Amino acid sequence: MTTLEELTLTPTTTTVRAACPHDCPDTCAMLVTVEDGKATNVTGDPDHPVTRGGLCVKVNNYPDKTYAPDRLLHPLRRSGPKGSGRFEEITWDEALETIAGQFKARIAEHGPTTVMPVSYLGNQGVLNGLSVGDGFFHRLGATVTERTYCDSGACTAYASTIGATAGVDPESLVHSKYIILWATNTISTNLHLWPIIAEAQRNGAKVVCIDPMRHKTAQRSDWHIPIRPGTDGALALAMMNVIITEGLTDADYVANYTHGYDELVERVAQYTPEWASQETGIPVEDIRTLAREYATSDPAMIRIGVAVERHAGGGQTVRSIACLPALVGAWRHVGGGLLQLPLWAHPVNWPAFMLPELRTPGTRVVNQFLLGQALTGEMELDPPITALMVYNSNPMVVSPEQDKLRRGLEREDLFTVVSDHFLTDTAKYADIVLPATTALEQHDIMFSWGHFYVTLNNPAVEPEGEAVSNTELFRRLSKAMGFDDAALLRTDEELLRDSYDWSDPAMEGITLESLRETGWARLNLPSKDEYAPHAEGNFPTPTGKTEFRSGALEAMGNFVVSLFRQLSDDHQPGGTVDPLPYYIGPRETAEVYPLNLLSPKSHAFINSSAGDQAMQKRVQGEQAVTIHPQDAESRGISDGQYVSVHNDRGRFVALAKISDAVAPGVVVCPMGTWPKNSKDNSTVAAVNPFAFADLGNAPTFSDTRVEVEVV
Repeated sequence: MTTLEELTLTPTTTTVRAACPHDCPDTCAMLVTVEDGKATNVTGDPDHPVTRGGLCVKVNNYPDKTYAPDRLLHPLRRSGPKGSGRFEEITWDEALETIAGQFKARIAEHGPTTVMPVSYLGNQGVLNGLSVGDGFFHRLGATVTERTYCDSGACTAYASTIGATAGVDPESLVHSKYIILWATNTISTNLHLWPIIAEAQRNGAKVVCIDPMRHKTAQRSDWHIPIRPGTDGALALAMMNVIITEGLTDADYVANYTHGYDELVERVAQYTPEWASQETGIPVEDIRTLAREYATSDPAMIRIGVAVERHAGGGQTVRSIACLPALVGAWRHVGGGLLQLPLWAHPVNWPAFMLPELRTPGTRVVNQFLLGQALTGEMELDPPITALMVYNSNPMVVSPEQDKLRRGLEREDLFTVVSDHFLTDTAKYADIVLPATTALEQHDIMFSWGHFYVTLNNPAVEPEGEAVSNTELFRRLSKAMGFDDAALLRTDEELLRDSYDWSDPAMEGITLESLRETGWARLNLPSKDEYAPHAEGNFPTPTGKTEFRSGALEAMGNFVVSLFRQLSDDHQPGGTVDPLPYYIGPRETAEVYPLNLLSPKSHAFINSSAGDQAMQKRVQGEQAVTIHPQDAESRGISDGQYVSVHNDRGRFVALAKISDAVAPGVVVCPMGTWPKNSKDNSTVAAVNPFAFADLGNAPTFSDTRVEVEVV
């Protein structure tokens, strides 16, 4: 018989449906175990067709983040020099009064654009993610920040070629017979796609990995093609040359569903395999074999990673790759085509969060890659930036020109506010630090840029300390500034109902109420066994076809396509761009610095997130740079030595790892390490360039030349 005492001591255990909040294509459905009001465990939902019960190393201990002993739980005010990390606890009222007072005073002296927000995808939720503060800052009249960290160049090129289309259902890759993984370490950065690829592989598909490094994915592929960084466009153009000259095109598909073929034929004639071999370092026969196998293996699929855009010619590279599926008729088949961002299929109601109607026409735009220049005065801004608010981002880790950015944040006349979970390297320079909730403590709804499922995030536990969600933060700031716009004061429930266009055909059968029951739902699209939307063209382009010759690029030049676009309506880069694909080689050459540095995503961190968590740091290890034995020997570098990696922009110190997994002339240092955890308070961001790629103002992080020396 159970006693009263035993009943009292028996914990109350519940399971709450949630969603991984990270900037990752997998967007995993999570099950959170809650015992007596405390989250004790997270697992992947075993019923979710993509998550399949597993979570990656970045998130499988998420309660450790929520209950971390060094987590920020109360508002703080700086009590020591900037960068010292010395703060004192204050109340929310004091924090809000200080922020509103500083914003108002600086606006009165300089005008509203003296205030600049900095944010990105530290949280990917529709409610608490990229656009959560846009309406507030538009209402304020602040400088508009251009956020082109990820896929803006690829999106511009992709949409200019085949339109804003999801193109392929990732789950349909089980039907593919030839899969090219181009510039993606799928196992580390898109883990839940790999079982689908592996199933296709077991069923006879050949998996080809094109990447400068023999990483985890390359090792599990059937054929790894090491390519010289920044030359992917040369390979794609040479593949087209082979396919056309050897008569391997799908003539019927080309005739009916493409635009500009004759001009493409003339253009690619110059891009021979012999020429491309000199550019890429890939043997001529390998280029021919790749082109032939791709053209004659149905269904053939290309999966491109974000890294493919991150060099001077990244946009034209994606343009060239995007032409390949139509050239061989790959779109005819389920499991054939090009996989970029399935989120094109998600009818997210972005205007309801960006609130463009609150924006003042003509407000100036500053790209976040240039934040160091904007804060140090190198960029001539009138008025100067005198107030900065950072949320959902840690620019000291993710922005280039790290040393310059640090100098800017040290300015005594710069009032800085940071909202975060921890005292990041950026937050150390703040005047006011605000505590943010984790995913386990807030409402949200998640789109995905890696599959066709919408996922609801239910709060599993009450917020720790005085932490608040981003939605609540901007409601409080709006009130503190005296803004009474209804759109700025919406409740989380109202925001959830505004999050998607529930009337869109893709949302048929899905409601907020049904998601509360099931946690997630597949968009109302054909099944993975039937999804081939471009079997007969139907591309969302002006011609309705794949545009080998792009009218959009010819007319608009280097414009920016971003699904998360936060730009002024009048901000359109001018000029024209060649409407046909062409080759742009790497901008930085070996003439000054001999080694090409790559800074891919880490295995255990997601950008800077988890970069200060104990378990993830153990898995990832110390900041390290991988160097080929030949390059190490010529520099007297031994495995395990500390080395300096440097160029004219800066330097950082890392542990040397000698391996032939990289080619001679290439060194690799994954990004995501926090400066405070590095050997000399600097990371790979210290040497990365701020120059834009050819399209979409994309970054050129893979177009980085350095020298490496023993410390």
